[in-house]
Amino acid sequence: MSARPWVLLLASAAVAADDPAECWRRREWGRLAESVSCFTALLAAPDPAQRAEGLWGLGKYQDAVDQFQAAIKAQPKNVALRIRLGTLFFERYQPKDAAELFREALELDAKSARAMLGLAHVLAASYDKRAVELAEKALEADPKLAAGHELLARLAAEDGDFVRAVAEADRALAISATALDAMAVRAAVDLLEDQPETGWFARALSVNPAYGQVFNLAGELMVLNRRYEEGIELFRKAIATTPTLWEARARLGVNLMRLGREGEARAELERCYQNGYAPPAVRNTLTLMDSYKNFRSIRSPRAILRLHKKEADLLQPYFESELERVISTYDRKYRHVLKQPVQVEVYPDHEDFAVRTMGMPGLGALGVSFGSIVAMDSPSARKAGSFHWASTLWHEMSHVYALEITRFRVPRWFTEGLAVYEETAVSPDWGDRLDPPTILAIRDKKLLPVERLDRGFIRPSYPAQVTVSYFQAGRICHYIAQHWGYPVLIEMLRDYGQRKTTAQIFESRLKLTPAAFDERFLAWLEGQYARLIAGFNDWQKELKTAYAAHQAKDWDAVLKIAPPLRDLYPDYVEAGSPYELLYDAHTARSNPAAAREELRRYSRAGGRDPRLLKALAQLEEEAGEKRAAAETLNRLIYIYPVQDEELHRRLGSLLLELGDPAGAIREFRAALASKPVDLAAAHLSLARAYRAANQLENAREAVYAALEAAPGYRPAQKLLLELTPAQRTNP
Repeated sequence: MSARPWVLLLASAAVAADDPAECWRRREWGRLAESVSCFTALLAAPDPAQRAEGLWGLGKYQDAVDQFQAAIKAQPKNVALRIRLGTLFFERYQPKDAAELFREALELDAKSARAMLGLAHVLAASYDKRAVELAEKALEADPKLAAGHELLARLAAEDGDFVRAVAEADRALAISATALDAMAVRAAVDLLEDQPETGWFARALSVNPAYGQVFNLAGELMVLNRRYEEGIELFRKAIATTPTLWEARARLGVNLMRLGREGEARAELERCYQNGYAPPAVRNTLTLMDSYKNFRSIRSPRAILRLHKKEADLLQPYFESELERVISTYDRKYRHVLKQPVQVEVYPDHEDFAVRTMGMPGLGALGVSFGSIVAMDSPSARKAGSFHWASTLWHEMSHVYALEITRFRVPRWFTEGLAVYEETAVSPDWGDRLDPPTILAIRDKKLLPVERLDRGFIRPSYPAQVTVSYFQAGRICHYIAQHWGYPVLIEMLRDYGQRKTTAQIFESRLKLTPAAFDERFLAWLEGQYARLIAGFNDWQKELKTAYAAHQAKDWDAVLKIAPPLRDLYPDYVEAGSPYELLYDAHTARSNPAAAREELRRYSRAGGRDPRLLKALAQLEEEAGEKRAAAETLNRLIYIYPVQDEELHRRLGSLLLELGDPAGAIREFRAALASKPVDLAAAHLSLARAYRAANQLENAREAVYAALEAAPGYRPAQKLLLELTPAQRTNP
C-alpha cells in the first residue's frame, strides 16, 4: 500500500481533478524529476487537500498532515480526505492513527470500499485475520476493486494457500491488465512452488519498466516462507529496477543481517537512513548493530556462540556444553551434518532479540532460527522461572537441521511440531505444559485440520491460537512417533525437501489421507484429556476454593481439596498451583517428607519456580539425599543460572562432596562470575575444588586471589601453606 499511495486516491470535490494521482503515477514510473515538478505545482493550489498531496510527495510529511487536517476541518464529512490521511499515516509507520482515520471514514460511509481496503492493509501488516474479512467486504461493496483482489492474493500466499492466491491474482488481472501486485504474487507463487518463473516479472516490467515493487513484494513473500536467500536476491532486483525503493533496500539490509552478513547489512541500512528513510526497523537495527561491540564471540569447529560481555563468563560453559550436546545428538537423530557452523546469539535484553529478529521490538517469541543463525533470549532477559533456555536452544537447533535438510521447504507446522517434540525428548520436564487456553480450544473443537495448521501460526483467529498451534503440532509429531516410529518423522522431513505435499506424504508414509489422520489424531488427543476437559470448569472453581483455604491457613481443607486438583491437571505448575499449596500445607504441619515428595512431583511435572526448586534441594539435602539435591539444583542451571550466586555456591559444594571436582570448579567459577559479596570465600571454594581435581597451580592462584581480596583471611592462609611444597634443606 505504501508503494502505491495513489491507489486509494478518490476523485472527489476534495481531491480535485486527477493532478495528485498523476504525480504519484509519474513517481511510480520512475519519472522522478517530472513527479517533483508535479508535486511542487500542487503547493500553489488553493485546495489544502491538493497542497497536502504535494507536500506528501515532496517528503514534507508533517506539513502534509497539517494540510489534510485543515481540509478535513473544512469538509468534516468528506470520506476521501480521511482515507488519504489514513494512507499517509500508514506509510509513515503510524498504524493506530491510520486505522482510526479509516474507521472514521467508515462511520461516514459504511460502504466505502476504499476505506475498508485501507483498514484491511493496516490489519494485514500485523497478520490480523480480520484483514481477509475486510478485503472481502470491500469487494462486496465494489466488485471492480482490483486492489482488493491483489491484497487477498497476497494474504493467501502468506497463508500458504497458493490455489487461492493464484485465483485472486487472476481476478485482479481480469479487472485490470495493469494489476502489477497481482503479477508479483503470481511470480512469487511460481518461485515458492519451485516452478519455472512463468514470465510474470517480465510482464510487470513491460507495463512499467521502473516498477521494482514487483520484486519487493515477491521477496517479502519468500522471506515470510523462510526462503531468505531467494528473498535477498529479489530485493536486489527491486533496487536495481528502482534505486529509490527504500523499502526494498531496508528489507535487504534486515535480511542480510538475519543471515549474519553484517557489513553489507549495515551499508544498506545506513544508506536508507542517510536518504531520509528511517522507519523503526531501520533505526532499531542500526542501534543494535552498534551494540555488537559489547558481545564476545566464542568459536569452535561446529559453532559460533555470541554472548554479551556482561554475562559471557557466567554463561559460556553452560551454553558451550549444551550446544555441543545438541549438535552431536541431532547429527545422529537427523542423519545429517550441517554444512557450516551454526551461530547462536544470546541476548540479555529481550527487545534487542526482538529487533534482531523482526527489526522491531515487541516480539513474544523466545528464539528464532534463520537457517544457520539462531537468535534467542538469555535467561536474564526473562523473569526467573518463566523460561527454560536449554529447551529453547534445542527447539531452535531442530529448526536449523530441518530447514537445511528440506532446503527451507518444510511447512511451518511440521518444523514447529518436530521442534516441540524434540524439547521433551531430551527430558520429560522440558518444554511447555498444557495450558488452560489449549484445554478450552480442544474442548471447543478449535484445532485446525493439519493441512491448514500453518494458518494458526501466521494469522491466528483468536488470541491464544499461536500457542494452541504449537501444542497441536507438537502432539501431532508425538502421535506419529508413537504410532509409526520416530524415523518416519525424519523421512517425512526429507519428503518435504523433495517438494511433496502434506497429502502426498501422509498417504505414502502413514497410509492415511490428511482428513483421516485428523479424525484419528483428534480422537486420540481428546481421549487423552477427556477427564480434564469434562472437569475443567469444576477444577477452576475448586482451585479458587483451595487457594482461599491456603490464604486462611486452613491446612486441613488444603490437604483435602488440592490433591484431586493436582492429579486431574498435573501439567498446571503455574504460581498458586496445587503443588505449591500442598507444599505449604505440609511445611506448616511439620511434615518435611510429604513436602519433599510434593515438590518432587512439581519438578517432574515441569515446574520452574527457583524458590520451590531450591526448597526441594534443601529438603533433599536435609534428608541426606545429596545426589538428588545436586540434580535438583542442576535443573535450575537450565532455567535461571543468572543473578544467583547462592545457586552456584550450593551446587558447587554438593558436587565437591559427591566427588565431582570438575563440576564443582564450573560452579564455583560461575559463583565468581555472579559477583559474590564475599569474594575471598568464593575464591577459596574454587581453590579447594582445584585441589580436589589435582590442579595445584590453579588452586594456588585461586588462594592468592582470595588473599588479595582479604589479606588476613585465615582459611586461605592455611590452604596456601598446605599447597606450598616443603623447602629442601642442604646437608
